[in-house]
Amino acid sequence: MAEVAVSPQRNAISRLWNDKESRSVIIQIITISLVFAFLAYIIHNAVVNLQAIGKGFSYNFLWQPSSYDINQHLIEYNSRSTHFRAMLVGILNTILVAICGIVLASIVGFVLGVLRLSKNWIVNRLAYCYIEYVRNVPVLLHILLVHGLIVHAFPVPRQAISIGDLTFMTNRGIFSPKPLYEPLFLVVVVLFLLGLAFMWWFRRYAQKVQDETGQHYPVFWIGLGAIVGVPLVSFFLLGSPITWDVPELKGFNFTGGMVVRPEFIALLLALSLYTAAFIGEIVRAGILGVYYGQTEASYALGINRGRSLSLVVIPQALRIIVPPLTSQYLNLMKNSSLAVAIGYMDIVATIGGISLNQTGREMECMIIVLALYLVMSLIISMIMNWYNKRIKLVER
Repeated sequence: MAEVAVSPQRNAISRLWNDKESRSVIIQIITISLVFAFLAYIIHNAVVNLQAIGKGFSYNFLWQPSSYDINQHLIEYNSRSTHFRAMLVGILNTILVAICGIVLASIVGFVLGVLRLSKNWIVNRLAYCYIEYVRNVPVLLHILLVHGLIVHAFPVPRQAISIGDLTFMTNRGIFSPKPLYEPLFLVVVVLFLLGLAFMWWFRRYAQKVQDETGQHYPVFWIGLGAIVGVPLVSFFLLGSPITWDVPELKGFNFTGGMVVRPEFIALLLALSLYTAAFIGEIVRAGILGVYYGQTEASYALGINRGRSLSLVVIPQALRIIVPPLTSQYLNLMKNSSLAVAIGYMDIVATIGGISLNQTGREMECMIIVLALYLVMSLIISMIMNWYNKRIKLVER
């Protein structure tokens, strides 16, 4: 029988495919190529369809006047500002409620997690009932409920609840004095930042001394003096370089000072308390995941319950707590998009809502919103992954 000739090129391809590592790389290249080809097809199809209806694809609308007001803004803004400015306001409002919500949810969640392990039956059951109730009700209902309570429970401005004739609580927000900084106040800020740097260094130094000699420094009180005491003393020595703009009732509302809108308060409380219920269970599971022998060993060394919890149990429990905690932080940030239901002007309400309706640029606005949420999610994940790597158990 005549032998069938096999080309060298076919032999090379066959060897590459039979090699496990080469085959893996080839499959990945083919998969990535197909994904990019699919995305290119979708984008091309969208551009063609937009051109067919006479729209095209452009972000020039960002520099046009927005022609709408935003009730809460951290930077200067009015109806004559551009859509780009409105987008920045929405981004800052989203970041503000996300950061405040994460901090508040973490504090309440850790407290709930510890209370769930309390030997006091009443405290344990109260924490359990709260967690089960909150976790099994949709977050949107919590937002609407808290907003309704604030709007209807607080009085109108003319009947505002006054706190020292400086702060006024109404159904239109909490009005409080606004600080007006003088140039010398910069010295206080610099001392505060130096205090933070000193606290970071001293904490590492105290930990090193404790590891080497067993000597324990009062890190908390020394740090408090550096961060709060020194700037406060310098503040008074410099003649209190700050004045206050106190709100005043004029007509049917207060003017002057600064105001925290009920929409922000409702969204912050609802998201924080909702997420805290999940964090509480995560904390409880993390603490239970620490071998009880560690606690018994700390008691045997004469360490009281509170110190044992903070020095022995919590540091080990964090390795279990942090990974699922990251997901809850991401959920809180993404759930803030429900703010549009109560009129809080975040990303969805500004560039993804009013600006979209005014300009008719659905594709462009949705791409911006999706990209912004993606970036914020990746930043939170990056920070939490760095922290998780920092506290992980180092194997020898």
